[in-house]
Amino acid sequence: MSEAGLATGAARARASGVERAAIDAALEEFCGLFLDGLPAAVADAIRYSLLGEGKRLRPVLVLAAFEAAGGEGDASRLAAAVEVVHAYSLVHDDLPCMDDDDMRRGRATVHRVFGVAAATAAGLAMVPLAVRAALHGAELLGLDDVQVKRIVAELMRASGASGMIGGQLLDLEGEGRSLTLDELERIHRSKTGALIAAAVRIGGIAARADEARLTAFGEYGAAIGLAFQIADDVLDVTATTDVLGKTAGRDLVLKKSTYPALLGVEGANKRAAALVDDACTALARRGLLTAQLEGLARYVVARRN
Repeated sequence: MSEAGLATGAARARASGVERAAIDAALEEFCGLFLDGLPAAVADAIRYSLLGEGKRLRPVLVLAAFEAAGGEGDASRLAAAVEVVHAYSLVHDDLPCMDDDDMRRGRATVHRVFGVAAATAAGLAMVPLAVRAALHGAELLGLDDVQVKRIVAELMRASGASGMIGGQLLDLEGEGRSLTLDELERIHRSKTGALIAAAVRIGGIAARADEARLTAFGEYGAAIGLAFQIADDVLDVTATTDVLGKTAGRDLVLKKSTYPALLGVEGANKRAAALVDDACTALARRGLLTAQLEGLARYVVARRN
C-alpha cells in the first residue's frame, strides 16, 4: 500500500473523540469503584498506569468488532477492561527483572515513580481488577452467563500462560540467543498478539456473533497482533525515544532477536503488510470488514510510535 493509503488508513483508525472519552471515563470509573482497600501506593500506581496517555488500540478494537457484528448498547466499559490487562502487562514488562526500562508513554515507568514493590503489586492487582471491570461491562450490556464466561475466559487466556505471561517468559529466555523466525513468531503471537486477538473476539462475543464470525475475528486479531509487534521492532531501530515515548534501541541492548535483525527493515515491513492484508481478507470473507477495522489494521503498521 502507498504511503498516502497508509496515512488514510491511520487517520480512519484513530479513536473518535467520543470513543476515546468513553474509554478514558470508564478507566476513571474503575479506579473509583475497585481500588478501595488497596495500599495507597499500590492504588496510586494503578491509577498512574491506567490513566496515562496511550493508543487505546485494544479497547478500540473491542468497540470496532462489536459494531461490525451488529452489537447494540454501550460497550465502552467492557472495552476498557481489556485496556486494564494491557496496562498491567506494561507495568510488569518494564520491571528491572524484565526489560528494566525507565520510560513508557512519554513519562517515567511505574516502578521508577512508585518503587518496584508497589509496581509489582499493582500489576498483580490489575488482573482481578480487569475481571471485575469485564463483569461490570458485561452486566451493563445485559449479556447472559454463557457470554460473560466466554469473555472472561478470553481475557484470562490471553493474559495467562498460553498468552502474555508465557510469551514474556519465552522472550526472556530468548535474550542473547539467535532465534529462528518461527521461534520469534511463537513468542510474539503470545506476548503481543494474544490480547489483540482476544480484544477483537470479545467485541464479537459481546455482540452475540456466531462461531464463524468469531473465527474470522480471531484470525484478523492474530494477524494484526503479529504485525503490531513487527512494527514495534522496526520502530525500535528507526525511531527516536522522543517520538516513541519509550526508550529506543532497547532490543539491541537486551540482545533480543527481532524481525529487522532476521529479515531486514524492508523485509520486516513487507511481512507486516502481508499480515495486514491477511487480516482484512479474513473479515471480508465473512462480510465483517468495516472501514474502521481496515483502518485499524493499516494503522498498526503505519503508526510512528
